[in-house]
Amino acid sequence: MKRTPNHHLRPQPPQYFVFLMSIGLFLSTTLHARTWVVNPKQSIRHTILRAAADDTILIQKGNYRVNTVLINKPLTIIGQHFPVLDGQFKNEIFTITANNVTIQGLHFENVGMTSMIDWAAIKVLESSYVRIIGNRVRNSYFGIYLSASDHCLVQANDVRGNPKEEQNTGNGIHAWKCDSIRVENNRVAGHRDGIYFEFVTNSIIQRNFSHQNIRYGLHFMFSHKNGYFYNTFRQNGAGVAVMYTKFVTMKHNIFEQNWGGAAYGLLLKDISDSHIEQNTFNINTIGVYMEGCSRSVFSHNQFIKNGYAIRVQANCDDNTLVYNNFKGNTFDVATNGNVVLTKVAHNYWDKYEGYDLNRDGIGDVPFRPVSLYASVIERIPQAMMLLRSFTVTLLDRIEKIIPSITPEGMKDESPMMKPIINRNR
Repeated sequence: MKRTPNHHLRPQPPQYFVFLMSIGLFLSTTLHARTWVVNPKQSIRHTILRAAADDTILIQKGNYRVNTVLINKPLTIIGQHFPVLDGQFKNEIFTITANNVTIQGLHFENVGMTSMIDWAAIKVLESSYVRIIGNRVRNSYFGIYLSASDHCLVQANDVRGNPKEEQNTGNGIHAWKCDSIRVENNRVAGHRDGIYFEFVTNSIIQRNFSHQNIRYGLHFMFSHKNGYFYNTFRQNGAGVAVMYTKFVTMKHNIFEQNWGGAAYGLLLKDISDSHIEQNTFNINTIGVYMEGCSRSVFSHNQFIKNGYAIRVQANCDDNTLVYNNFKGNTFDVATNGNVVLTKVAHNYWDKYEGYDLNRDGIGDVPFRPVSLYASVIERIPQAMMLLRSFTVTLLDRIEKIIPSITPEGMKDESPMMKPIINRNR
């Protein structure tokens, strides 16, 4: 008689045992994790030393004098009602050198200042999966500082400085040599640069509010393949600077009230293969300043009440300017060259005085956005004193009829008769 095999006694595949071991390890870690509670009479440093990996530390409301606290194991540190961690201007406060650390709900203040070391309220060194969420930083040399780290999150923090001079402060959120980080929903003010990136790649910066910083609201160099979405940069010393970078995507941002002798909404220097789309440039000395910019697309942007909407240097080439709105700018476009290698089409210009006989919504005659007066100012800056004079108006009228100085290539062959409605905002 043939015996029925016992299926439950069959050897199980190796993957089955690996799965069981993983579940066991997870349960073991969860069951052994401990929660520590710290009050103002206790030491945060000693509690961190005593805690084991994956423990949680709850810091109760109160004032704590701390500096140079090393976090070298995965921990979750949470503040209750924003306990104050006072660095007493002696050094930095938290230095993180471990993966999987969370810092949340703490108030950091009074970080020391030195020209030799970038002291910060929270510094992350060569770590991964660090989460810095919902903290406050005040009177800090550098606010939140990430170095050689990846897959980190900086979210919903409020970072404010109170500097008197540029050399006496660092950056609000600073990242160097990082990859795949997210900086979102933060408020930064009163620092040298609100947000600073150098050698940062594959990262997302979104929904931040950076204002009243001494130099730039956002400054990044050599930082490729990053996306900047829904940020607001307002009333910064010189606006936003993007340098020596390729594959940048900047969409739905607001650049406004960056006003001054050397200010602009957005500076693009040596940028290539990028997309600047659906942004608003409002009340800036210069909306966009382009130098050494190549193969980039500017589309569906709003240029409103700027001194110069766009200023293009002669060393820019193969850029595209389409479907943008230009309203109330003193100068729509200015350039210092006679040859401009930029495709210009289907933009709305409030200075356009042409006609549309076939009523297709597109002007029947081209529009030249570079005025004669703008060309004269590029050569003779002192001529700015003649702004709004009858002579300037007369010269611009003559130039439109018989172009002689303005670049021949800089013209919109198909100007829009009505403002372009951006339904994707």
